[in-house]
Amino acid sequence: MQEITSASNPRIKLAHKLTRRRAREQAGLCLLEGSRLVSDAWSAGVRLDSAFVTQRFLAQSQPSPLLPALEKAGVPLFLISESLLAEISDTSTPQGIVALSHLPDLPVPTHPWLVLVLDGVGDPGNAGTLLRSAVAARVELVIFGPGTVDPFNPKVLRAGMGAHFRIAVVTAASWAEAEAALGRGRSLYVADAQAQISYEAVDWNQPAGLVIGSEAHGPSQVTLAAATPIAIPISSAMESLNAGVAGSVILFEAARQRRAARSHPAAQCK
Repeated sequence: MQEITSASNPRIKLAHKLTRRRAREQAGLCLLEGSRLVSDAWSAGVRLDSAFVTQRFLAQSQPSPLLPALEKAGVPLFLISESLLAEISDTSTPQGIVALSHLPDLPVPTHPWLVLVLDGVGDPGNAGTLLRSAVAARVELVIFGPGTVDPFNPKVLRAGMGAHFRIAVVTAASWAEAEAALGRGRSLYVADAQAQISYEAVDWNQPAGLVIGSEAHGPSQVTLAAATPIAIPISSAMESLNAGVAGSVILFEAARQRRAARSHPAAQCK
């Protein structure tokens, strides 16, 4: 394992730049922090460009099987100091390992059952939570629409807990691009706390798209014009739900309906 001691090393400088979206897009790389996220990416088949580890990570009482696997596969490994790790880390308490990963490029399904659209979701935690819930609910495509945080922002990656490597993700700079990615022949719904239609009343067994808007500003006007508003009935003591929670609740209702239909296929013919 080669040791890097200088912050001016080209590999360190590249890793530091990857905290910015433009640099990620230009390099086709993103930054993965922590053993869990690096392991998730590796097990999902994502190509790693390189990895940086500290002596503390190497000396842990239960050695990680990750490093031998990376070394065997020919992934360049570099030993760096805690101070250098802090230079390239996006967290306040780095876990001792950072990897540079090629951006995942999973094929976009031709006829996805359910598509999740993030409309102006700027909070990385919400975006990552929604992506994680989408994978858990077996959604096949997530569109990061206009005004939404970059899906490969380090905070979104951490909140996604490996979801990025298991679902097709498309970014759309405009609503026209989002509509093109959605495709035709599906109903479109948007979560809106003021809507009169309950999310449970929707037939989620039909091809559909679900739009989750900004928690601070709500869905955009163009989305409200294009989609049917639906709401989650909640206690009057609360005005609304967190965007990540609301989207997750609806996604799991859609998944529940689909499981029920598979268990009782005759019900689909009524």
